[in-house]
Amino acid sequence: MLCQRTIRAPVYALSVGVHTGKKVAMTLRPAPADTGIRFVRTDLGHPRVVRALARNVSDTTLSTSILENGVQVATVEHLMSALWGLGIDNLVVELSDEEVPIMDGSAAPFVQLIEGIGIEELPAPRQFVRITREIEVSQGGATAALRPYDGFRAAYTFVADHPVFNRYPKRVEVDFAATSYVAEVSRARTFGLIDELEQAQAINRCLGSSLENAIGIDDARILNTEGLRYEDEFVKHKVLDAIGDLYLLGKPVIGAFEGYMSGHALNNKLARALLRVGDAWEVVTAGEGAVPEAALAASGYAGAAN
Repeated sequence: MLCQRTIRAPVYALSVGVHTGKKVAMTLRPAPADTGIRFVRTDLGHPRVVRALARNVSDTTLSTSILENGVQVATVEHLMSALWGLGIDNLVVELSDEEVPIMDGSAAPFVQLIEGIGIEELPAPRQFVRITREIEVSQGGATAALRPYDGFRAAYTFVADHPVFNRYPKRVEVDFAATSYVAEVSRARTFGLIDELEQAQAINRCLGSSLENAIGIDDARILNTEGLRYEDEFVKHKVLDAIGDLYLLGKPVIGAFEGYMSGHALNNKLARALLRVGDAWEVVTAGEGAVPEAALAASGYAGAAN
């Protein structure tokens, strides 16, 4: 039986919030089966819980924020992506401020924290959201879709006419039954144009952004001295984001995701559209014969082992 997972013991991290610019302490704590992923704000006098669910998404301006009972947690997508990649179903994430720390701008530091402390299997079967028919949403020329597929595959097309972007791949397709999330996707960092930084900061975004937590790009070059981690790092980061946004469905997807110019807003629109259409998906449980072998391989367990 493929079991649900949590972490073996608490683990801690301290970094800045990429948008608030504030230092934030984060503690990841084990949680029992069927808890799901829960964020807890510890800075509000008494702990306040915000569940990591698509219906709780409240803001998608340059990141994904969730809100429940008036309490917000911002920039959840990279951590959620890492949790999918390692097959973590249940976790309590304590934060000393409103934003998940940005770390290095990718999911890799979260992966390293969890792999360092260890993963524990729980006495309950893992469940999946299996796509049974295609759902597609669009907005302003961008599209995002989920289609039936025996496993999990993610494809993304990044459209940006810029001297730097034009030198690198703009499309990627990853079948996670055969490709390790940890090795091939988790290290892809967020990125941005220096010319757009002032505009973002004018709306109180990217106040903590630096070359330590993002790829900076000017008119002609990448500003980070180390360059890119993958040749297709830009488009792979879009896949990383989409995985994190889709994991807000509460369970890993069995299906194929296709994004064309989509971002956090359209990813969430897709998740909400799916939840509204009852005949487009079903919940299936590992061990009952309804979960294909390719889906088990792509469910985070393969990524953690490779």
